[in-house]
Amino acid sequence: MPLSRIAVAGASGLVGSALVRSLTADGHEVVRLVRRAPRGGDEVRWDPEGRYVDAAGLAGCDVVVNLAGAGVGDRRWTAEYKRRIRDSRVLGTAALAEALAALRERPRVFVSGSAIGFYGDTGDRAVDEDAPAGDGFLPSLCVEWEAAAAPAREAGVRTVFARTGLVVARGGGAWGRLFPLFSAGLGGRLGDGRQYWSYIALHDEVAAIRFLIDSESLSGPFNLTAPQPLTNRQITEAMGRVLHRPTPFAVPAPVLRAVLGEMAADVLGSQRVLPRRLLESGFEFAFPGIDDAIRAAG
Repeated sequence: MPLSRIAVAGASGLVGSALVRSLTADGHEVVRLVRRAPRGGDEVRWDPEGRYVDAAGLAGCDVVVNLAGAGVGDRRWTAEYKRRIRDSRVLGTAALAEALAALRERPRVFVSGSAIGFYGDTGDRAVDEDAPAGDGFLPSLCVEWEAAAAPAREAGVRTVFARTGLVVARGGGAWGRLFPLFSAGLGGRLGDGRQYWSYIALHDEVAAIRFLIDSESLSGPFNLTAPQPLTNRQITEAMGRVLHRPTPFAVPAPVLRAVLGEMAADVLGSQRVLPRRLLESGFEFAFPGIDDAIRAAG
């Protein structure tokens, strides 16, 4: 891709910060969307929940990437926090999409974050991008989240939805909490361990987003997950194997429900999600296997 001006919302998050590092290392000009007063020309003010974006700051951007949103696993799902999870994604995406649609010169691509939570609990059934949305809070959230990008798409901006799985990284997300436990020899399966986890190495997550940016004809949903989802039991064994630690513990499902509340359904649920469209488009994973993905996390 020729050197471009690229706006990133959620630039301080796990994936966003890694994406910014990758883009700037290759010489691209990155503009970060921030909630405070901008401190320089490389920042643009926005208020996602207030549906405000300083659209003038997006002028001249070739690409806009939206990875912003309150952490799904950061705290117990109270009614108030569920509202924050939703609003930070749906209202923020709508604000960006409306701002892009209003620009005289629009970016050529809008990569909008989404998640494999779209599919709900799939059990042992493998699903790809053709599968319908599931039932429950996360599927309904993802449907609204993606629908909020409609103004940009209808204005002719190529719009891509990055339905991300569990990112294998030490610096944040669900895996960021697993590494210290397993490193201390306190890791173990969750529930019966038979639920599928669809993971992706952080390196491959960033590479996939950049692939979607660069591929001029791609639009719509793409599952950002490794080619072979594994069960929680298999991943537990891999963590112990790579980190050279025993994994004797198991957290029973009733305990998870008592501690996590409604969010336990997401932890215990099974999502066997395949990246069919990504593979068919020619993307190559650097760390498709779980052992290598864990090692790549450092």
